[in-house]
Amino acid sequence: MSSGEPLSWSRLFSFFVPLGISASLVTISHVIINSTLARSAHPETVIASYAIAGSLLTLTERPSTLLRQTCSALVRDRLSFQALTFVTKIFLACVLLIGFLIVYSPVGTGVFKYLFGVSPDLLSKVIDVYEILMYVSIFSVIRNIYQGIIITNNRTKWLTIGMIFRLAGMYGLSLYFIYTDSINSGRVGAIIFAAGMMIEALVSYLEGRSIMRKMPAKLEEHPVESKGDVFRFYKPLLLSSFVALFIGPVINIVLGKTTGIALAISSFAVASSLMQLMLSFFTYIHQIVLNFYLIDAKLVKKFALVTGFIPFAMTVSIAYTPLGPWVFENVMSVQGQLLEQSLWTLRAFVLFPLISPFLDFSNGLILLRGQTKTMFRSQSANAICTVIVLLILVSIFPAWNGMIGAAAQSLGLLAELIIVWMVIRRTQKEPTMTVPPTRGSASL
Repeated sequence: MSSGEPLSWSRLFSFFVPLGISASLVTISHVIINSTLARSAHPETVIASYAIAGSLLTLTERPSTLLRQTCSALVRDRLSFQALTFVTKIFLACVLLIGFLIVYSPVGTGVFKYLFGVSPDLLSKVIDVYEILMYVSIFSVIRNIYQGIIITNNRTKWLTIGMIFRLAGMYGLSLYFIYTDSINSGRVGAIIFAAGMMIEALVSYLEGRSIMRKMPAKLEEHPVESKGDVFRFYKPLLLSSFVALFIGPVINIVLGKTTGIALAISSFAVASSLMQLMLSFFTYIHQIVLNFYLIDAKLVKKFALVTGFIPFAMTVSIAYTPLGPWVFENVMSVQGQLLEQSLWTLRAFVLFPLISPFLDFSNGLILLRGQTKTMFRSQSANAICTVIVLLILVSIFPAWNGMIGAAAQSLGLLAELIIVWMVIRRTQKEPTMTVPPTRGSASL
């Protein structure tokens, strides 16, 4: 089927469902690692050292993930892929340089001690874990750029296949450490995670290279030819990701000013994790826009409208029905006052899953137009609004605890959506993307 033939619901779902499954399966990898580390002689110390080192890794993971979106939007021939690869190498060199400074210089001590508040007795253990985790960036970058090619050519089932192989490898390695009784540090978690990412990167590389070899050397109508073309697209995305990274720490800092600090932070974490789990399946709507909007904009809008309300409905069904207490107690093992506070916090989050899918759709239009500077402005609006709401609520209603963070984050996301919508309405045109659809974009 060529990209010019009529688009169907079945074609959209067969593209979208594997993406959603692969995104949802990511949570299982964290379960495997944490359940493995929990079997150590000192689980609190071991899990803490891995979690803290992992939180630093997330600072580089988001910019790396944006390379997948950049590849999906820009790569249509081997020349544009070479341009993307050049930018990718620069990004990876910078990430590894930062990693070496953190592990092998006093910079790491300063970062973990003063930025993350790590105690002196845990400091060396955290750095030891990060010494392994920093190499995950290599596999993450390889995975993301080749997944971009796979997604653009509608071979999305390979993302699910890659994730299944990743989880199988991680579980097998977990059993090895358990049966050999060698879980003595957080480095075990880092090894399991790195091995899983290596497996997923290998699957993505093999399939992605197979597709890339069939691409034309240069499409005449394709304007992306140089590293400058890629960098102009990617730079605003990179800056927006740095802005987004500040939102989480700021929320935790402000929650530390509430009347019940520990309860506020923990209830926010519990409610947020449950809400993100319900959203995880629907985080690839922007890819629907990138790959199919130019083929049938009307059907893509209908698809986004139908799927976009599902996470909101799921959140409401848990937050406002007797199902909620049951889920928190029996699925998440949350009880007592924490259960009550987590439920209230989830209710305060109710706007977030309503806004998020439609923001993802709108961002897909922005990416399709190549207007990535908009995303930096919208993300900045999100951060500013979140901080303002946090400060207002904590000064007026400090007893709201985790609800403060949930309400602030939801309203911040609303501010981001408003900015994106304003840009889309102001331009008053259908997307005229800098790249055409691929010839193989319909072969499932």
